[in-house]
Amino acid sequence: MGEAPAFCFDNLQNGFGLKPKVLETSADVGDKTFVIGGADNDSTSYIGVKIYDKSTGKWVIPTVLGTKPKASKGHSAILLNEDRIMIIIRGSTPDDCIWFLEVDTKYVKEQRKILGTEVVAWSRGVRGDAEKPVVISGPSGVGKGTLINMLMKEFPSMFGFSVSHTTRAPRGNEKNGVHYHFADRSVMEKDIKDGKFLEFASVHGNLYGTSIEAVEAVADSGKRCILDIDVQGARSVRASSLDAIFIFICPPTMRELEERLRARGTETEEQILKRLRNAEAEIEQGKSSGIFDHILYNDNLEECYENLKELLGLNGSAPTNHKPSPKGIDLPLNHSVSKIDNKILINCETLELEKASKNLIALDVSSLKGGAPGRTRGLNVYALDSFSDGLNEKLS
Repeated sequence: MGEAPAFCFDNLQNGFGLKPKVLETSADVGDKTFVIGGADNDSTSYIGVKIYDKSTGKWVIPTVLGTKPKASKGHSAILLNEDRIMIIIRGSTPDDCIWFLEVDTKYVKEQRKILGTEVVAWSRGVRGDAEKPVVISGPSGVGKGTLINMLMKEFPSMFGFSVSHTTRAPRGNEKNGVHYHFADRSVMEKDIKDGKFLEFASVHGNLYGTSIEAVEAVADSGKRCILDIDVQGARSVRASSLDAIFIFICPPTMRELEERLRARGTETEEQILKRLRNAEAEIEQGKSSGIFDHILYNDNLEECYENLKELLGLNGSAPTNHKPSPKGIDLPLNHSVSKIDNKILINCETLELEKASKNLIALDVSSLKGGAPGRTRGLNVYALDSFSDGLNEKLS
């Protein structure tokens, strides 16, 4: 792997006439060569990806999923585990310099089958870990909204909501970015096609959905994301790379649920009967689908809330403070990269990394979690004096 100017591909049939002035890198995975760099097929603002299939002697422009990194002054690329390529972007901002291009991960293989075409997927790398998001589902009237509000009130610094997207128009005092992200339908449809949504559905002619970025933004702020979604949405999240806890809230009986719905006094008889039919189907799916890790029965609100806190590790001792926002990695424009086992060594000409006077950084990639089309977390960063140093000085 290395930089790949045009003359490297002069003898390849059906080449694209790559220009030497544009920095590109390449990686061989099986019978394919992935060329990274230059202009994206849709825009010159993003890093492009092309694939040379050695078995056919032809070039392929893949479907690119996830949020794409912006075009840069240059980058280094390292193949990891034969299924993803780590991209270190030169001259980028500290929180935007590490990316992963997934080329043969489980997610990419699944999307390749679904779309029937060559697929790659981008994922931004993040230092450290994040608390698992919490997916809470249950039929209308079961009290899940009340339970979530109780959590938010007792632990305001620990939990956050992802703001959903919709194509419908704002109502009353609804504010964009607060109640919903109000999106143009064509834009939201493209983002769904590009794999940027965890789950989505069409309701009364309007699209609703949870974007991956909305969930990751909560984690980036140091909080634990709560997703209040239906069973079908939970199924989509379970199938994604998002590592979450799935909890289903059940009513004690259908009769009790009916009494709660009627007590609200907000629906017609027809609407109540429809909600009850939907609830029966949703409860059946919630119990039998294997989606959910835990099932709670909301017979007594306070008892159910205590059980919910216990599942989330919040009962007993006082909860720890929420995790700070992940720190970026401040790399200079000029640096070189090498790989030893599960560690990527970055040699910098000059570097002020937090308060360490080091010129060598080690990125430990042995504990990566998550992945496309969301973030890849678990990057550990160490500062070294030299290659001979032990990798035992971890920067907090």
